[in-house]
Amino acid sequence: MYLNTIKPADGAKTARKRLGRGIGSGLGKTAGRGHKGQHARAGGYHKVGFEGGQMPIQRRLPKFGFRSTTERFHDEIRLAELNHVDAAVIDLAALRAAGLITAAITSVKVIASGKLAKAVTLKGIAATKGARAQIEALGGKVED
Repeated sequence: MYLNTIKPADGAKTARKRLGRGIGSGLGKTAGRGHKGQHARAGGYHKVGFEGGQMPIQRRLPKFGFRSTTERFHDEIRLAELNHVDAAVIDLAALRAAGLITAAITSVKVIASGKLAKAVTLKGIAATKGARAQIEALGGKVED
């Protein structure tokens, strides 16, 4: 293969339409713009979303939804997932190392779901009443 022999695949490059080049070309006279109307005129345009005076779809449909800016940085961990962490003191860094939370998460809350098999100490991590009771029943503690 040589640089002077490289060419695009067949059909990859199509010739542009040459408008207004006589009646025989099929694109003469009105040059594909049809007869009269806004699009046939020079400078004829309309705003994005304009529907000819009909109420546009973005105004017909109701507004809905809201995305909190803080929810992206908060996460919940189940009690049973703490069994996968190989650390006596569990903090955000330990949860990241275990792959339970992403790097963007800045606060975590442990919820009472599943069973905890070992005594752990939570440091800088919130816990629900039920989760706190299970952790303390096994001899662990929650440090705020």
